Amino acid sequence: MADMNVVPLVDVMLVLLVIFIVTAPLLTHAVKIDLPKASSSVNLTRPEHIEFGIRENGELFWNGQAVTPAELPARFAAEASRQPQPEVHVRADRNARYEQIAQVMAAAAKAGLVRIGFVSEPEAR
Repeated sequence: MADMNVVPLVDVMLVLLVIFIVTAPLLTHAVKIDLPKASSSVNLTRPEHIEFGIRENGELFWNGQAVTPAELPARFAAEASRQPQPEVHVRADRNARYEQIAQVMAAAAKAGLVRIGFVSEPEAR
């Protein structure tokens, strides 16, 4: 007569039962912490930006006022210390030398400004 042997099945079930009895208290352990309350209103503090212009002949403009390359490190350092840091928007003529643009970007990055972007105008179609 062929009988099914259930002893291995009972052994496995008892081992699983012991494992669940041991691990169940660990799953319910919680740490009490006080989480901050968040408001649902949107905070729209947009940092100011610096309009920096570079002409084809090498003239530099800070928010519409002409500046010299020697003034740039001091001005960028003063703006980098402000909170929040302003964004630098670089507008360069199409035929401006890349060397001048790279020098302005390097001076801004050396002063600690991290938000530097280019402004361009789309082509008319």
